[in-house]
Amino acid sequence: MKFKIIIISILLLMFPFFIDQVAAEELSKDIVWETNDSDAVFSSDKAKKGGTLHLSLLSFPMTFRTVGPDSNGAFRSAILDNQLGLIGIHPNTLNIIPEIATHWAFGKDKKSMYFKLNKKAKWSDGKPVTAHDFAYTLEFMRSKHIIAPWYNDYYTKEIEKVTVFDDYTLAVVSSKPVPDLHLKLAIIPIPKHYYAPLDKDFVRKYNWKIAPNTGPYKISDFKKGKHIKFKRKKGWWGKDLKYFKNRFNVDRVIFEVIRDFNISWEYFKKGKIDVFSLNFPKYWHVKSDTGVFKKGYIHKIWFFNNTQRSASGMWLNCDRKIFADKNIRYAFAHAMNIEKVISEILRNDYSRLQQAYVGYGEYSNPDIKARKFDMEKVDFYMKKSGWTRGEDGIWAKKGKRFEVEVVYGIEEHTPRLVVLKEEAKKAGIEIRLQKMDPSALFKKILEKKHDVAWMGWSVSLRPQYWEFFHSANAHKPQTNNITNIDDPEMDALIDSFRNSLNEQERSKLSREIQKKAHEAGVFVPTFMTPYVRLGYWRWWRLPEIPGVKKSEDLFDPFSVMTGGLFWFDKGLYEETKKGMKRGVSFEPATIIDDRYK
Repeated sequence: MKFKIIIISILLLMFPFFIDQVAAEELSKDIVWETNDSDAVFSSDKAKKGGTLHLSLLSFPMTFRTVGPDSNGAFRSAILDNQLGLIGIHPNTLNIIPEIATHWAFGKDKKSMYFKLNKKAKWSDGKPVTAHDFAYTLEFMRSKHIIAPWYNDYYTKEIEKVTVFDDYTLAVVSSKPVPDLHLKLAIIPIPKHYYAPLDKDFVRKYNWKIAPNTGPYKISDFKKGKHIKFKRKKGWWGKDLKYFKNRFNVDRVIFEVIRDFNISWEYFKKGKIDVFSLNFPKYWHVKSDTGVFKKGYIHKIWFFNNTQRSASGMWLNCDRKIFADKNIRYAFAHAMNIEKVISEILRNDYSRLQQAYVGYGEYSNPDIKARKFDMEKVDFYMKKSGWTRGEDGIWAKKGKRFEVEVVYGIEEHTPRLVVLKEEAKKAGIEIRLQKMDPSALFKKILEKKHDVAWMGWSVSLRPQYWEFFHSANAHKPQTNNITNIDDPEMDALIDSFRNSLNEQERSKLSREIQKKAHEAGVFVPTFMTPYVRLGYWRWWRLPEIPGVKKSEDLFDPFSVMTGGLFWFDKGLYEETKKGMKRGVSFEPATIIDDRYK
């Protein structure tokens, strides 16, 4: 999954909204302003502007809104990546760096941060970005009209207020002191001049509207079900800032909807798509052993990263009667022969993911190990709950067979799931596989209508538990608690984790929560890949160091943290096109970069 830093910044319902106007002289007392212009840049001064990047989508998004029903799909990141926050995080040092704010300061109360805004910052419609836009974020996120309970709750309970001192100076105040305060308070602005006043028609009215943004690109055109086009803004206000310079170089980014992975591959080989993921072993090892690669028209890169790992695997819906019993969840996990998939289908290129939170340093529990394929343990747990093998070999109880549906959205995952299905049947469990359009799949999962969801989540710099495991998000649609786990002990641990200010205590609580989640057995971890592998046409260029520690896609055009490092080389494009017409070959190129391994 694409790395998406979660700088928590959203929420609230039914509380009155206040903007405190405070005299400027009060602001100056005991405030120590900070900035960061000393960390190393990670772009290349050789980068050039221009060109069009052609990419593919497996499905068209269900909305362009980033909050409200059906908004939490994969394409949402392309929109949010073009909406800058107050501050960002350097992808190698993890230090704070400027985004819309040029300077920041921490309050002595350990729950406030102060920010000075860049007076050059502009919305895409030309309006200036001011402190009032950040104040409006609270009003917007707290509104019942956006139909976003999680955001309503968060911005009510976690963000106390935004104080506007003047048009370009503000404070954001947490409802309580927290560690990593900068990750919580670096909220994004919402354009009041565009949305206000909100009303009950928000969801319908803004479903396909293109809202003003602050980043380098904006959607310029789209055709539902077909394509979405982004255009780089001329004279973008942030283009010369230290950590944005020589980035976001292409003029246009076009996403074509191609619903079949194999067709996308054919488009890529014909040059209709510029970049293609080769993480799947058969593409890296076998399918790329073909003319356009051998002749050097397309290059390959294997870039190892050092980042948090996506919680990829099988998410069991405990509101389904069969998974209400923990013993049955354990049996299901032990019937999944993940190791066989890794060795036979994935050529041992992938590793077994041990739990949902790997790569978070002291916050990760290294003692947790994923349940392995074990027919004896399947027998033990099934018999413990009173199930017996039927004449067809499938476990049954009171006329109910152990038969569940696994929903997924990527055709290339089918061979993996077929192996799991065959192995599970040996263990007495019948699996029905249901491949769906990715957007329809995600909607079904968020509506909690699945038995087992085969999917992975984006990651953050710190583990997020409340969204995924707290009972406040169980038994209701449009939340990320897709297992519907509802455990008072888990809730208490999560609440303590959210409220703790002590780093050592938080790390300990984090490990305990992970242990509790493992004991619940609601998630069967599958695979992880500590790298990104890509094929790209030779007219695309990368910096000498192709990516950063947190890179999960070297050709991500938008991510403020890790993206926009590549550029189009017109000379190489013309040289390649002429060479292809004449049958001329170039030197094949396979880059393996393990500096962050």
